[in-house]
Amino acid sequence: MALPILDTFGRKHTYLRISLTDKCNLRCTYCMPQEDMQFMPSKWLMQADEISYLAGLFVEMGVEKIRLTGGEPLVRKDAAEIISELGKLPASLTLTTNAVYIDQFIPQLKTAGVTSLNVSLDTLQEERFKSITKRDHFVKTLDHIRLLLNEGFVVKLNMVVMRGTNDDEVNDFVRMTLAEPNLHVRFIEFMPFKGNQWDMSKIVSYADLLSAIGQEYEFQPVAGELHDTARRFQVNDGLGTFGIIGTVTHPFCEGCNRIRLTADGKLKNCLFDTSEVDLLTPLRRGDDVRQLIYAHFQKKHFAHGGHASFSKQQAKSEYEQNREMIAIGG
Repeated sequence: MALPILDTFGRKHTYLRISLTDKCNLRCTYCMPQEDMQFMPSKWLMQADEISYLAGLFVEMGVEKIRLTGGEPLVRKDAAEIISELGKLPASLTLTTNAVYIDQFIPQLKTAGVTSLNVSLDTLQEERFKSITKRDHFVKTLDHIRLLLNEGFVVKLNMVVMRGTNDDEVNDFVRMTLAEPNLHVRFIEFMPFKGNQWDMSKIVSYADLLSAIGQEYEFQPVAGELHDTARRFQVNDGLGTFGIIGTVTHPFCEGCNRIRLTADGKLKNCLFDTSEVDLLTPLRRGDDVRQLIYAHFQKKHFAHGGHASFSKQQAKSEYEQNREMIAIGG
């Protein structure tokens, strides 16, 4: 076993998020710029064997969990092959998806040992779904969420809450957790990325979310772990849970254990850090990339990639220097 990946704050990194592509079959405004989005040519992307090799290398270095992201990971033609190969590693495997194509992958997911998936869904209203995603896949998405639950998967619904867009639906999502033990909702604060029109006034904060939910439900906190991104709660007598990922107003950087690998093979030690290390080019030369990985995490900041506080409006310009969310991986 290789040495673990540590930063200067003593945090051990055991959770690898691999983006398979920057392409997506939806066009959600908070994730993708609405104009001038340039997708990466296929030749720039990590190939299936390169993904498998790097994932195996990270597992040797102590990674215990791998999540496949995008874009939408299932738009890749070789997604099933990648899932199958990564399922052979001694690490838990999961993915984040919009579920539009998930019905085509149920057997592969089960064979690979996937038991839980995150599904992005920002509204329970069909017309609003079209407005947010610019696509007409609402019914299919709900049908596929039910399919996953019926097939025994744990489903975590990720809802990016935006003031004036979908914040009036928060308790509708909480209601979904009452009778379904395998359904868990995650409310995500709207975060700034290049081209997504972020503004502090659009954020529904951690405190505001709890206040809104508390007006309709009584709930209790659910014990979590240091590395959890979501603070979790359960409505009294409810079977599922809801959680809040308060990146902006209630951050969780102290326990960060995440590693991010972009679809073009760049290593990021924080979602918001603009610095990246190219692993793919030296890998294709036949170089050992381990020392590049160790060195990059020695440069990791304690929080938010070393940028100014989210609460300061001047921070917006700093986050604009980062990639678009879809080009990093959710």
